[in-house]
Amino acid sequence: MRYLALDVGDRRIGLAVGDEAGGIARPLRTLVRRGVDADVAAIGDVVRREEVAALLIGLPLTLRGEEGHQAARVKRFADACARLGLPIEMYDERFTTTEGALQGAPDRDAGAASVLLEDFLRSRR
Repeated sequence: MRYLALDVGDRRIGLAVGDEAGGIARPLRTLVRRGVDADVAAIGDVVRREEVAALLIGLPLTLRGEEGHQAARVKRFADACARLGLPIEMYDERFTTTEGALQGAPDRDAGAASVLLEDFLRSRR
């Protein structure tokens, strides 16, 4: 299955794509947020272009592993993405931005999405 990973922030959404067969994610780009409807439409364009079968959305848990205010916001965004008609998985995104930076990702948000997706794919093996 081919996934599009989303690192959803208040101002930007990092994107990465990858599949279960290869287990490696490729960072795409970062979308600048323009509103939920415009953001979902832009993600839909990427879904079609990249032939994606499912979305993986990073869930920003607290350091204790609990859902806080930001996790609730991301869940609302995930609900909006349901109109794309794809399965949606949510996965703990703690430390993905830091890991992406340590790996030298030139785009920190897309790098975080790539780390998120690779962690997710590794967990499914």
